[in-house]
Amino acid sequence: MNKILSRALCATTALATGLLVSNAAMAQSTGTAIVEELVVTGVSGPRQLDGVVAVEVPKSRSALTAEFIAKQTPGQTILDTINILPGVNFTANDAFGSSGGDITLRGFDSARVALLQDGVPLNDSGNYAIYPNQQLDSDLISRVDVNLGTTDVDSPTAAAAGGTINYTTRTPSDEMGGRFEVGLGSENFQRYYGTLESGAFGPWGTKAWVSGLYTTNDIFTGTGKIKKQQYNARIYQPLGDNGDFVSLIAHYNENRNAFIRRINLGQFERNGVTTANLPDTTLTYDAACVRPAPNAGTVQNEATSATGFTASCANYVGNNINPSNTGNLRGQGSFHLTDNLILTVDPSFQYTIANGGGRAIFQENDPQFRTPTDLNGDGDALDRVLLYWPNTTNTRRYSLTSSIIWKFADNQSLRGAYTIDYARHRQTGQATRFDQNGDPLDVFGGKDGYGPPVVLSDGTILRRRDRFSIATLNQFSIEYRGRFMEDRLLLNAGLRAPFFKRDLNNYCYQRDTFNAYCTTQSPTVVAGTDDGQGRPLVVFPTAGSSQNSSSANRFALPRSFQVKFDDVLPNVGVSYELTENHSIYASYAETLSAPRTDDLYGQKLSDVGPEIGKAIDLGWRYQSPTLLLTAAAWRNDFSNRIERAFDEAAGIAFSLNVGDVKLWGVDGQVKWQPEDYLSFFASASYIESEIQSNIPGESFGTVLQTKGKSLYETPKLQGAVRVDWDPTEWLSLGVQGKFVGDRWTNLVNTEKAPGYSLWDLDARFKLPVFEMEQTYLQLNVKNLFDERYIGDLTGNPTGTSVFQPGYSRTFVATLHVEF
Repeated sequence: MNKILSRALCATTALATGLLVSNAAMAQSTGTAIVEELVVTGVSGPRQLDGVVAVEVPKSRSALTAEFIAKQTPGQTILDTINILPGVNFTANDAFGSSGGDITLRGFDSARVALLQDGVPLNDSGNYAIYPNQQLDSDLISRVDVNLGTTDVDSPTAAAAGGTINYTTRTPSDEMGGRFEVGLGSENFQRYYGTLESGAFGPWGTKAWVSGLYTTNDIFTGTGKIKKQQYNARIYQPLGDNGDFVSLIAHYNENRNAFIRRINLGQFERNGVTTANLPDTTLTYDAACVRPAPNAGTVQNEATSATGFTASCANYVGNNINPSNTGNLRGQGSFHLTDNLILTVDPSFQYTIANGGGRAIFQENDPQFRTPTDLNGDGDALDRVLLYWPNTTNTRRYSLTSSIIWKFADNQSLRGAYTIDYARHRQTGQATRFDQNGDPLDVFGGKDGYGPPVVLSDGTILRRRDRFSIATLNQFSIEYRGRFMEDRLLLNAGLRAPFFKRDLNNYCYQRDTFNAYCTTQSPTVVAGTDDGQGRPLVVFPTAGSSQNSSSANRFALPRSFQVKFDDVLPNVGVSYELTENHSIYASYAETLSAPRTDDLYGQKLSDVGPEIGKAIDLGWRYQSPTLLLTAAAWRNDFSNRIERAFDEAAGIAFSLNVGDVKLWGVDGQVKWQPEDYLSFFASASYIESEIQSNIPGESFGTVLQTKGKSLYETPKLQGAVRVDWDPTEWLSLGVQGKFVGDRWTNLVNTEKAPGYSLWDLDARFKLPVFEMEQTYLQLNVKNLFDERYIGDLTGNPTGTSVFQPGYSRTFVATLHVEF
């Protein structure tokens, strides 16, 4: 440990600016952090310039510290902050971090990238989705590390085929104090944030902090509002003087969001007008919804506007919503069993309830109800009534990542790790009623403990799906690390063995991958059909309802089944310091991404299997007191990519393996700080992707000509720049730009979203009052030149796509008070 300390001190004195960040912050789990701290630090030590870190590991990894994060718009999602790094492209849905977005990493979409907080997996356990608006507030993050294309050997995820993003929670301060921020900005943006630090107290030096956040803003495209509240706390207990500790972190986040209307390419090109040069009213939501008053003995038909009210209120902002409640508890512990034997334990619990809104029109005599049901309370069953109809997901997830580390020599260690990740994943869609203004009685519908459900005459609850799954990951890994040749050669070799299982239960009839029909009706068997498990498909009586009850629709029977996926995945890396400033590295890692829940719940059991990635990295690093340079060439052979296909003749959507995809490219970054008050940063990436075969078309017997085509959503070229200038002690200025090339929107490469450039500006004015040196006023301007652009896109394998319009120029002023 003394050797590590001496290296750290040498690295500190060599820096032109900034602080030395502990190696322990570099990794995902506590176990990986300790292993890297034991043997990873090279002769010259890790260096960081103005918040950008040269990470000394034998793989492509980039990192940013709190120093850099604090210059970005306060409160923005951490995924927006890393958008400046090579290979990363994040498309934010707004400028404030509360409305979500999407991320790609070296050509892999968010469902194939693992997001972790302190080593705890945050991807949805069912579909692996990442929810940027639910992440920890930026002020509480000490560091974020991005593994480009690979995982760590103990990464507790079944989703990461394309790399990992891990951010680290701030450790409580030794001194009592507090930080408070008030932010105001465009779109009626308001942000109120505060953290209180206890400082070290008691006989054992315990320390803690507690934090609260509230933000709200209007939607930049028109009617709609976004509200977010978040509460966090951490208690940290050091154990002795050898680095042992225990810690508990609590997090709760609540979002109440209205959706932002998506547009197609034609609407984007027409800039908000129709072909008749009239305003395009489909770009925004209606501010009000007029529903007919219930009236016994007469027909109220919310499917038309013939009686003068808004047709079904489908365009009303109040039912186009995206609510979520999420929370977690994360424990961490490190314990020396002997001087050279260390045990780490990281347990966690996560809770989620969320949906994306939804509504449907029901006829009160729909056969799905078996007998007529009065839905609007007027005493008859003559009406067609609008109901709130969300797909709600409720998850309880328990995880444990543990390691036993043996440092059997000064420069060598061996680790064994075990992870269990157990998620109970409930997917339901209980309907509830709207009030007379068109707002749902509860944003989570008729879910147990929330809103009143719609109870049918047979005693069942009206719902759009009813699924329960258990996802269980048992993972074993072993890893060796060692330094040789006067510590210039670093060798890292490991094996990861994930055993992943999904227990799936579908309590409704399934039409295709996404659409179910929940009823107690008696179905009719369709002769000569098969659901892939030797059971026939069924149909239901025809009705005047749009809810999948037509005789033309065929359904699979309710079923329970189990799928398993396992593999042994090597993870090898080597780096060599050519000189004090130059080093080279190479790595090879195999990754596994098991099929998502929806891919397995289709009408038929298709041949979906795990996606396997084989990633190779070759890289070079240069680091001096004023200059950091990295460059890498990489390749990822990606097998068994899962896509959603649509059989037009049968009218069903299903999932299948479409073959292999080859990805390769080069990326790099440079950070130069010629003076203490001036620094420059730039990154660039070139990404190629090639689909290796054609895939089934829109009807059986046809194929889509995808062979040789590129993946959608990924720009071939992208880059970023940033300049920081501190002209005086009280003024700091920064400007940064992100450049994104054209992106295909489908797998046949017939439609393309145009490229764009975004510039941001930040200025900080120090206001030292009452000897509070860290008090300042910060101004952030997002999209400085008000560029019109397409942000997040919804890829379509075969045709046109819909897009998230990019946010306009946005101002945020923040007063930061710290004591």
